[in-house]
Amino acid sequence: MAQPQQEVVVEKKDINGNGNGGVSSSSNGTGESNPITDRPVRVYADGIYDLFHFGHARSLEQAKKSFPNTYLLVGCCSDEITHRYKGKTVMNEAERYESLRHCKWVDEVIPDAPWVINQEFLDKHNIDYVAHDSLPYADASGAGKDVYEFVKKVGRFKETKRTDGISTSDIIMRIVKDYNQYVMRNLDRGYSRKELGVSYVKEKRLRVNMRLKKLQEKVKEQQEKVGEKIQTVAMHRNEWVENADRWVAGFLEMFEEGCHKMGTAIRDRIQERLRGQQSRELLQNGKEDDEDDEEYYDDYYYDYDEEFYDDDEYYDEKDEEEKSPKDGEGKKPKDEKEKQQKDEKEKDHKDEKIKK
Repeated sequence: MAQPQQEVVVEKKDINGNGNGGVSSSSNGTGESNPITDRPVRVYADGIYDLFHFGHARSLEQAKKSFPNTYLLVGCCSDEITHRYKGKTVMNEAERYESLRHCKWVDEVIPDAPWVINQEFLDKHNIDYVAHDSLPYADASGAGKDVYEFVKKVGRFKETKRTDGISTSDIIMRIVKDYNQYVMRNLDRGYSRKELGVSYVKEKRLRVNMRLKKLQEKVKEQQEKVGEKIQTVAMHRNEWVENADRWVAGFLEMFEEGCHKMGTAIRDRIQERLRGQQSRELLQNGKEDDEDDEEYYDDYYYDYDEEFYDDDEYYDEKDEEEKSPKDGEGKKPKDEKEKQQKDEKEKDHKDEKIKK
């Protein structure tokens, strides 16, 4: 059954919450409200803001920029309420409050914010609008009602968009997924196993596993290096083969050229020696011919002289026979004298030949 339209009038105070701002915001239940132009619009955003990240900052930026002139109030729930309705947080309430104070989009932080927003809380802080994403969040009644149902009905809800890929739950899941690595990291940094809530056996097991993992990483690194070297060798092998082919071809060409030069030199030397030998043979043959001629002339002159000598000898011998005794004494000196004369003649002929 449809409810009659109701007009809700909320008294507005100035930005400091003192006195009446003189402007009211009304809603007829359809979500339409009169715009505020003469002062900053007070926008409220709330949450847990555990492990404050850029997704939180972007939602607050959207709330801050929802109006040209905005005063952003951010409410943060206490540890007691959060642990009761949502669960344990990583950061305590003081750390979460301080994180919000360091966000540039936040003008004011409201500690110990209520889990469910009501009219009394809006009036207390002079809130014009509530900014949050449109997902429904269960209230404290357990009936599954949306905690922002009230402000949505009265038209004072400003929707913001969530940032995909980042949330507190996602960050915690990353830590849980790599829990052992984070435990070992903190153990290496000096934390005790008691501070980390780790048993003695688990600590030893984690250390052994981490050493094995490091060993595997080193083996993998060495394998990659070996693979790179193999690739380098394979790449240079083609260059070496090409260079070797060029070197072998060059060597064979030089060897062939050297062999040709060596063969030519050997042939020239053989020919030179043959020519020299032929020259010596010709000279030797010429000398033999000359000697034959000389022997001919020597024989000729020798015979002539001998014949001439024989004539003289004949007369000499005749005279000597007349003078020599008949028993043959003095014959031996005569023979020696003849031989000496013959040697002198031969010597004279050789001297004349040499002079010629």
